[in-house]
Amino acid sequence: MTDQTTAEATAAAIPTGGRQRAFAEFWHYYSMNTGAVIGLVVFAALVLIAIFAPLVAPHSPDEQFRDSLLTPPVWQEGGKSMFLLGTDAVGRDMLSRLIFGARFSLFIGLVVVVFSLTSGIVLGVLAGYFRGWVDTLIMRIMDVILAFPSLLLALVLVAILGPGLFNAMLAIALVLQPHFARLTRAAVMAEKNREYVISAKVAGASHLRLMVKTILPNCMAPLIVQATLSFSNAILEAAALGFLGVGAQPPTPEWGTMLATAREFILRAPWVVTFPGLAILITVLAINLIGDGLRDAFDPKLKRS
Repeated sequence: MTDQTTAEATAAAIPTGGRQRAFAEFWHYYSMNTGAVIGLVVFAALVLIAIFAPLVAPHSPDEQFRDSLLTPPVWQEGGKSMFLLGTDAVGRDMLSRLIFGARFSLFIGLVVVVFSLTSGIVLGVLAGYFRGWVDTLIMRIMDVILAFPSLLLALVLVAILGPGLFNAMLAIALVLQPHFARLTRAAVMAEKNREYVISAKVAGASHLRLMVKTILPNCMAPLIVQATLSFSNAILEAAALGFLGVGAQPPTPEWGTMLATAREFILRAPWVVTFPGLAILITVLAINLIGDGLRDAFDPKLKRS
């Protein structure tokens, strides 16, 4: 009786009418996850910081203050008020480099997810819709990619393509692509024999229309969740490649590269590695919390009434 009353109250609180109702229902279930809301707020703040980095950062990320090498944070002895988080080994402001580093990390995540999601959807739809030899060929290629550890395969690809930010993004996208392809294939196979698809086929819809207009929109919910989680994986992979010296190259203020250039000072000046590590941790945690909230909101089995 209590569950029924709660469900009725929830339905009454959700406005009627099309997209507004759908969004209100989605936000209702999403907002029930406190961690997801916190993650969304933190991620929104990171996006704003990245967009307005030139206005927020107190200094240029590449500006060197030769009289302030390895200056500690302001709350430690020897710290200076003009360098809130201290400076690195060549006198660059840590806070400014972290702020501009958010641009690179979020840009990497966005580009990687867009590329891997797009290519994965295309391959997954083709495999799930046509089946037969098309399905076998695509899935075996995906299985080969998944058979390798992701970081090792990314390293091999970057070694072939050459070090650099663009090549690192391309390698990470190729590594993450099979997850989207397999997920799309499974969703398409589940939807392919539904009545609405058969009706569209009988009405004379072409294969392209059936795949793109009829089936694919009903497969997007799990793909959105996977894209969110892959966003955090892309940031981690890019940071790992940068740390190993094959991703973004110095003096680019990318968080993984900052860790790589500062590791020799980990004992003398721990702040030069602590703050980039915390930035990666907070960003990835926020995105993962958002992914959990999206999963709860999109999956009917997990929705709490």
